[in-house]
Amino acid sequence: MKILIAPLNWGLGHATRCLPLIVRHLRAGDDVVLAGDGESGLLLRKHFPGLRYIPLPELNLRYSKGRSQTGAVARMIPKILVWSAADHKTLEQLLRRESFDLVISDNRPGLYSRRCRCAYITHQLLIRMPGGLRFLEDMGHKLHLRIIRRFSECWVPDSEGENNLSGDLAHRYPLPQNARFIGPLSRFEYVRPEEGPGEYDTVAVISGLEPQRSLFEKAVLDEYAGKNERLLVVRGKIGGANMTVRKGNVTLMPAISDESLARHLLSARTVISRSGYSSIMDYAALGLPEKQRRGELSLRLVPTPGQPEQEYLAEWMKTHTRN
Repeated sequence: MKILIAPLNWGLGHATRCLPLIVRHLRAGDDVVLAGDGESGLLLRKHFPGLRYIPLPELNLRYSKGRSQTGAVARMIPKILVWSAADHKTLEQLLRRESFDLVISDNRPGLYSRRCRCAYITHQLLIRMPGGLRFLEDMGHKLHLRIIRRFSECWVPDSEGENNLSGDLAHRYPLPQNARFIGPLSRFEYVRPEEGPGEYDTVAVISGLEPQRSLFEKAVLDEYAGKNERLLVVRGKIGGANMTVRKGNVTLMPAISDESLARHLLSARTVISRSGYSSIMDYAALGLPEKQRRGELSLRLVPTPGQPEQEYLAEWMKTHTRN
């Protein structure tokens, strides 16, 4: 089969959870073509430099500096609509020139077509709203269903039943007719690191849209300034110079290989990151919630201020790790 795989460029999580899908299809002997934009696209190209890559319309979004993102999200909506239409036009032009058996879109709502089979990946059948706007969630769900129905299939990266990672986000509403659970997707699916004494006491994985990404990084660095604990900060910066900086007890790396990151996460006493769903799937794949339950690890999931989905997931995981 000839397959096009394209993740959303909103942080790096949509790209990292596409990595196991790419590996699976390559192992099956499929012809895999990658597509995307921004740092998300750079991550795919870095992991698979030998694969063909098609640039797609760019989505350059920013959060606000404050604790509410309502205004920032309102300003995003027109940009997202224009970008989604451009994505759809680009795909249709591509499909007129060449044939694909399957297009896999991770949360890029414009990548649908009647010309071939198209799969849409999302864990958010429920679009979580801020507390004061919770009454709009049913409307948001119905609007999202209109997007999902444009695709041949909808793949939900979670498990069916009570033993799941996404809670209400994927399980509150009945699945659409074209949807199915495909199990969690983690970049660590094919990584088998060895456990042992670690180089770092704390590992902080920084990610997300600016300026909140930089604010989160600064908050972590300020917290550990002057402490004796060995801290590794993975900055989530794919582009630019790949330079490691060491300042006393702190080591900063723009990016790191999946094997090295898994080893450091498994050997750390504390892990700090945003409570994005892709991060949660990665930690579950490594068994970090179980380590926290046994008292061997402190897993600190810090939601992006004003992002209801991450706020919900942080609370959901707290409940899970207590059981």
